[in-house]
Amino acid sequence: MAPTSAKTASSSPDLAVGGSRDGRRGGKSAEAFWTISEVARELELPQHVLRFWETKFPHIRPLKRGGGRRYYRPEELALLRRIRDLLYNDGYTIKGVQKLLRQNGAKAVAGQGEVAGVEKEDRGLNGSQRAELQAVLEELEAIRGLLNDSTG
Repeated sequence: MAPTSAKTASSSPDLAVGGSRDGRRGGKSAEAFWTISEVARELELPQHVLRFWETKFPHIRPLKRGGGRRYYRPEELALLRRIRDLLYNDGYTIKGVQKLLRQNGAKAVAGQGEVAGVEKEDRGLNGSQRAELQAVLEELEAIRGLLNDSTG
C-alpha cells in the first residue's frame, strides 16, 4: 500500500487544499485554496493580524469550513498581499486602505503597484515627517548610548 500524505484534499473538488509541490510559489497551484497558517507563512504575518484584517476589510471573506477553519481564495491572497504592502511598505493607514478599496474596488487594488487617486493624508507620513522622525530616533539612540556609558 502506498504511503498517504498528511494533507489530503477535501471531498469538495473546488477546495483543493493540498496543492502540488512542483516549484510553484508556496508549492500551491494557482487555483488552490490556502489555510490561514499557509497565508500567514506566505505573507510573513501572524494569524491574528489576518483575522483582524477580516474585520476591517469586508472584501476579505475566507470560506469557513467545519470548526471555523478558514480557506482563502487566490484572489484574497493577492488582496492580502497588497494590503500588507500598502500598510507596511507604502505608509498607508487602515482608513486609507479602506478608502482605496471603496473607491477602486478589491480587484483594482490587488492588481496595481502604485496607487493613484488617494489624497496624501491617507498615505500616512510624508517624506519630511519620516525624515524628522528618523532624526529624532537617531538622537534618542545617541542619548541611550550616553546613558549606558555613564551607568556602565
